[in-house]
Amino acid sequence: MMQIAIAFAALLLLCKAYAQTNTALPDTSTLPATAIFTTSLPNLGGDLIPTGTSVSYLTLNSTKTLSSGSLSGETAILATTIAVANGTIVSVSGSPTTSSTSSISVTILQGSHTISPNISGNSTGNTTLSRTSTSAQPTNTQPCNNYPEFCSRKYSNITQVAAHNSPFVAPNNAAANQALGVIDQLNDGIRMLQGQTHYVNETMYYCHTSCDLLNVGTAESYFANITRWVHDHPYDVVTLLIGNGDLVKIDKYIAPLQSSGLTKYAYIPPEIPMGIDDWPTLSEMILTQRRVVIFMDYNADQNTVPYVLDEFSQMWETPFSPTNRSFPCSQQRPPDLSKEDIGKRMYMANHNLNTELTLAGTSLLVVTVSLLNETNAVSGFGSLGAMADECSGACSIVLILQSLTSI
Repeated sequence: MMQIAIAFAALLLLCKAYAQTNTALPDTSTLPATAIFTTSLPNLGGDLIPTGTSVSYLTLNSTKTLSSGSLSGETAILATTIAVANGTIVSVSGSPTTSSTSSISVTILQGSHTISPNISGNSTGNTTLSRTSTSAQPTNTQPCNNYPEFCSRKYSNITQVAAHNSPFVAPNNAAANQALGVIDQLNDGIRMLQGQTHYVNETMYYCHTSCDLLNVGTAESYFANITRWVHDHPYDVVTLLIGNGDLVKIDKYIAPLQSSGLTKYAYIPPEIPMGIDDWPTLSEMILTQRRVVIFMDYNADQNTVPYVLDEFSQMWETPFSPTNRSFPCSQQRPPDLSKEDIGKRMYMANHNLNTELTLAGTSLLVVTVSLLNETNAVSGFGSLGAMADECSGACSIVLILQSLTSI
């Protein structure tokens, strides 16, 4: 059988509403249009959540609409030609609006995808691992992330499968989270990729906790692998969540993103922030070829770099890197979010079970391998299915995976 990801790290739950209990609601009546809350969170060890006064979460009480001129020629409003669910093609590029109706049809992409040779990188880096199995190769034969019915659904209302610490592939290294590289992850259905970056000697690297502990190569190399896959799969939408481990300014990311070619496909939102109902459908993103949504956890600045979206003004998370098998569906980041704002954002329900270790004085959370089958089960205590049932409600979910293996 083909390789699939098995250690689920998170469920990204894309919701229109969520009933949060026992949450203190701040008084927002006197806040300015843009307010920054600086709140310290408990140090959880391992994959550390930044704490202290250097960490801020942006809450936007008003929406900024971007004009196409402000984006230096980039497409601000994506819908020039959009596919509507009933099969009607609507042109919005001219006036008046014209339309033509055809019967409902789905384009099926034929063939299978093989594993390509490694591209740039080093022996420990972001290059794709070759398969040694003789099992069937994964195939991507249908548009809209393999589900044609998703073509007419909004990005914010679709279940995505994602990989936690996607770049960290290193055999016999306790800091590794994945067994297969990013190309295999995407081939196997992963559609959201997360990982932690660190800035060392004027270069951005993907490193887990510390570059001395695990450095898998440059961010540009990893981004280039994603670009190559996106180019070869023109009917898929991919999400990238960049962990800004050193809290550096956004301008440090411009060069690797541009040099890798990924910005060619980067989605540029028409508004800051994007509400739950503001997102385009997958077909809109595919037709305009703006099919890569890039989020950053800390220090994103959409006024400077509009294609790198601030995560926590548009998404919230349950406890990160949990060691609690009950996986509570409670809000952790951003802290003290009002019920009203909770309902306006997508959310990520982290579902990965860890064991905390100390290596050379560094605290590290590693996958609890002995309980993988229970953690990733459809039902039962501590299972992925149980958390999905608890958190989802009327929402769709995105699953973020942590480790790949053969089953």
